[in-house]
Amino acid sequence: MTSTPTQQPDPVLADTAAVELARAAAQEEAGAERIGDHVGVIAEDEVSATHLFEAEHAGYRGWNWAVTVAFAGPGTPLSVSEVVLLPGDEALVAPDWVPWHERVRAGDLGVGDLLPAPEDDPRLAPGYVASDDPAVEEVALEVGLGRVRVLSREGVLDAAQRWHSGDFGPRSEMARSAPAHCGTCGFYQRVAGSLGAAFGICANELTPADGHVVHVEYGCGAHSEVEVEGGSAIPVADVVYDDAVLDVEANEVSDAGAGTASAGTPAGESGQ
Repeated sequence: MTSTPTQQPDPVLADTAAVELARAAAQEEAGAERIGDHVGVIAEDEVSATHLFEAEHAGYRGWNWAVTVAFAGPGTPLSVSEVVLLPGDEALVAPDWVPWHERVRAGDLGVGDLLPAPEDDPRLAPGYVASDDPAVEEVALEVGLGRVRVLSREGVLDAAQRWHSGDFGPRSEMARSAPAHCGTCGFYQRVAGSLGAAFGICANELTPADGHVVHVEYGCGAHSEVEVEGGSAIPVADVVYDDAVLDVEANEVSDAGAGTASAGTPAGESGQ
């Protein structure tokens, strides 16, 4: 990339002859590729300067050919010290190098891959150091059975936060629509140690969580105690009237009968 010169180069290092010498050196290095316009000169010290030319090399847009020329003093010819390609202010460059162990992400490990833990991994602690987990300490104290390293408190909290926020945590879409929590499900198997207070393993093969660590407040529609009410899916009223049946009731004839008609006889007509 271009820099701001701190001093003006010697006129001999910046004149037309120096530019042409630098261009010829850049052209020799570039081969058949065309050398672009001269875009500047930077003083390196009292006896050398770097000339910059636009690079038109495929894939190097925004880069410059940088040719450093030197002058040993009066009576000596100019000489070329170095020819390199340097990125300009708008050049496309590779991202900063990141060590492989910092680039690995969850899910990157494939079949046959090896991923050793760093010696200073904060998630792990020596097996003989208290781990804040009684179950781990009990195993570690057994002669010959203790592991070299166990989860540190930071490692436990990191895992708990990751699982809590994951697909099988209490805030997942599945959990929000579940009829009950995993903590009351017969397929829920608690994990050992301090993590067992909030996490377990799902043992129901019919669920997406089968074999995964689930939060005690996670849940799904396959809860062991879930019940489906039977009956018609169409609501039916408690009282039903059958319009196909007609009920007929006869009117009673009173003693005054003269002015009263029997059932089915219009008033004012005498019965036969």
